[in-house]
Amino acid sequence: QVQLVESGGGLVQPGGSLRLSCAASGSISSVNIMGWYRQAPGKQRELVARISIGGSTNYLESVKGRFTISRDSAKKTVYLQMNSLKAEDTAVYYCNVYSYGTDYWGQGTQVTVSS
Repeated sequence: QVQLVESGGGLVQPGGSLRLSCAASGSISSVNIMGWYRQAPGKQRELVARISIGGSTNYLESVKGRFTISRDSAKKTVYLQMNSLKAEDTAVYYCNVYSYGTDYWGQGTQVTVSS
């Protein structure tokens, strides 16, 4: 049984920062891609950022230069540092781990950017 537990969401003012964390537990291969998705009300879930076991990264165009994804493979943890947050970043953020054809999802953490 694989579990992903997210933390770090909350309310922040525009221009502020938040750091999301996601820890994986259970039997999960070390060969995986870890990432963050988000879903705003009335919108489809979208990929925000992902990082491979080798450290290669991909970012949603609108967060490039503001968000940074990183991982600690030994701890099976992925992080998302979010700076210069904007109102349009408001969404539920979901941790994802993809390994050998299987997607694992966290329960989601709310990020609200508002003054």
